[in-house]
Amino acid sequence: MLALIWMLVDASIQTRDSFRWVTHSAEVIETMDDALSALREAESGQRGFVLTRNASFADPADARLAVSRQTMGHLVELTADNPMQNMRARELRSLMERRIEMLRSTLVDARSGNFDKARTIIASGTGRDLMAMVSLRVDSFLAEERALRLTRIDAADRRLSWVRQLALVGGPIIAIAILSVSLLLIWGIRRPAGVIRRAMTALGDGDRAMRVTTAMGSHEFAQLASGYNEMAGQLQAAIVDQGRSEQELKIAHGELMRNSSILRERGEVIELLGGMAHRMQAARTDEELAQVIRVFVPRVLPGIAGALYAHNNSRNLLVPITGWGGFVPSQDGFAPDQCWALRRGQSHFVAEPGGDIVCGHVAADAIYHCEPLLAGGEVIGTLYLEGVIGEESGFRLTVMAENISSALVNHRLQRGLREQTIRDPLTGLFNRRYMEEALTIEIARARRSGVPLSAVMCDVDHFKRFNDEFGHDAGDVVLQAVANEMRGRFRDGDIVCRYGGEEFAVIAPGTTAQALAGRVEDVRKGITEIVLRHGGRALGSTSMSFGIATWDDSMAGDGAALLQLADAALYRAKREGRNRTVIDMQQAA
Repeated sequence: MLALIWMLVDASIQTRDSFRWVTHSAEVIETMDDALSALREAESGQRGFVLTRNASFADPADARLAVSRQTMGHLVELTADNPMQNMRARELRSLMERRIEMLRSTLVDARSGNFDKARTIIASGTGRDLMAMVSLRVDSFLAEERALRLTRIDAADRRLSWVRQLALVGGPIIAIAILSVSLLLIWGIRRPAGVIRRAMTALGDGDRAMRVTTAMGSHEFAQLASGYNEMAGQLQAAIVDQGRSEQELKIAHGELMRNSSILRERGEVIELLGGMAHRMQAARTDEELAQVIRVFVPRVLPGIAGALYAHNNSRNLLVPITGWGGFVPSQDGFAPDQCWALRRGQSHFVAEPGGDIVCGHVAADAIYHCEPLLAGGEVIGTLYLEGVIGEESGFRLTVMAENISSALVNHRLQRGLREQTIRDPLTGLFNRRYMEEALTIEIARARRSGVPLSAVMCDVDHFKRFNDEFGHDAGDVVLQAVANEMRGRFRDGDIVCRYGGEEFAVIAPGTTAQALAGRVEDVRKGITEIVLRHGGRALGSTSMSFGIATWDDSMAGDGAALLQLADAALYRAKREGRNRTVIDMQQAA
């Protein structure tokens, strides 16, 4: 069987190699045809260009010349296995290179306008003679390669026929051998299997003294019989041990009941922590989050005072979020390297004076426990607890710390997402959507309280010039510089927004248009003094035009009328020459 398999594999490999050589010959023939075809197409393009003076014939001719040269190089590589054909391929490549250079020279003359010289070269017949020589050599090359391909096809057919003969002869031999082995295996398995089956049936009927003593005739079945005998002996021993096991089960039941009590208590704690987690996830402000912690932590860890600290925005200080159980944390906070729990990334506690190193943020004689708050492998804060945390409280502390960590991360993400939805990403100012919402709120407040409310519409003068002369990146630099100037000069209570493009809007609660005009003038002058540079280039100076209007009770509550008046004032500032501040005409009167 092994000999037959080896012969089949060897014959298959040889057949595969033969067909691969046939494919190789076909590729050589195809490559030669492609090279000659590309050269002829280039020749036609050259003649078309010279005769018609139409430049559309020239570019394809150049491309086909490059294809012909590249294809001939590939042909030389393909024939490396056949020295004779490789020699012919190199000669052909040399002839074709001569023809290619003649065609390129003619194209150069024609492109330079010397069409008479180009036509003279074509009419001389040198190219035609050289092309005829190429064609003869190509025919000789292809004839040799086609003959070689036929020889390889015949060899592949002979080897394929040999594989079929091996399969026809070897198949029945292998089938007979397998059948013979199968019959021997069946006879060798059925007799000992019957003995073991009868013994196991008797054991199942209650005869636990039944053993297999008959010779099995094979090592494997002897091991199986020995295993059965051992199993039957162990079964008898197990029955003896059953009484003892019942007593052990009673003990285990008692332990299980105690564990059940612990699990029930932990379940109640988990339910409490779940309620705490839901409320923390729903908290929208820092104070709401602190309130949830003050309410629930004393219920999770009764009798233990403490505080929650979290990193500030700069991550150079841990500031208190809240405290509970009578503990009032210092509002100054402490540096991260003052807490050993944060340094080590794991719990740190002092159960008795001198029992361990004391953190720098607690008293030297304190009995305390610090638990780091981790999220995604990053430390985001710490829990400080006064006193000793017991074993069961340790479980509660671990779960609670995970919930608080998750809530802190979620709280920060929500706050960050809200900032993204109301801020313009380029300037950092509030966006138009936030401005419209804020304007509606401020109008409602002004209507209730009677305080004035004004709005400013403004845009950058000649902003298109920056984009056209220096590019859109320079335009972005201008917008950012203007936004910084406006952010720094308006009041904290004023809402500065990017309205769209180079246009900005300001909502100024508690002030009239006349009172606001002075502040706007300061902003306008400050913008004219900005030195604009981008990429090492000076962009020049810029200016802005401003329109101011004040809301009154006759206007709609959505702020559209107020913005229209401010926009009309801005349009008037543009008409009057730009770089100025104009108050709505009715209000100015």
